[in-house]
Amino acid sequence: MRRDVNRAPELVVYLIVQREKSADFDRFVLERSTALLRTAVLLVGDVGHAEDILQTALLRLATRWMSVHTAPEAFVRTVLVNLARDRWRRARRRVSEEELTNAGHVTAGRDPADTVVDRDALRRALAKLPARQREVVVLRFFADLSVAETAQTLRTSEGTVKAHTSRAVARLRQLLGEQITENVHGV
Repeated sequence: MRRDVNRAPELVVYLIVQREKSADFDRFVLERSTALLRTAVLLVGDVGHAEDILQTALLRLATRWMSVHTAPEAFVRTVLVNLARDRWRRARRRVSEEELTNAGHVTAGRDPADTVVDRDALRRALAKLPARQREVVVLRFFADLSVAETAQTLRTSEGTVKAHTSRAVARLRQLLGEQITENVHGV
């Protein structure tokens, strides 16, 4: 019997994540996914992309659960930061897109948490920060990590974390002050 060399192989390979059933993993995902999603949103500034990178981070966690089950949140945070950095690197290589200016501004209803912080203004201000400063602010103040934990997650020194925090907070005060002034004066 002669085989045709140009014929496509009939074997189809599917990627299957192999992991042992673990109630601890399932419990971790249920308990921490909301907080991790909030961290991801603040890192990338977009809910859709945040959901994507969180899903990828949790997939990576699932494949490595047995080796990182003692500190899964630190592992996921590190993966989120790395995926956010990858996203920003890819975005810089893309042709820039123009913002849609003729669309009406749609605002959603406010929930009780929005009475403390105007989320939209904060997200815009965070988006204007350099990537490293944004990462430090998100991890320090929204993920509630210490300086040491933030330094470990970002694989940098504590002094660098403190410097980025100082510069980022000063810039946020400036940006949020401008936005508050704009809102007050209706400009």
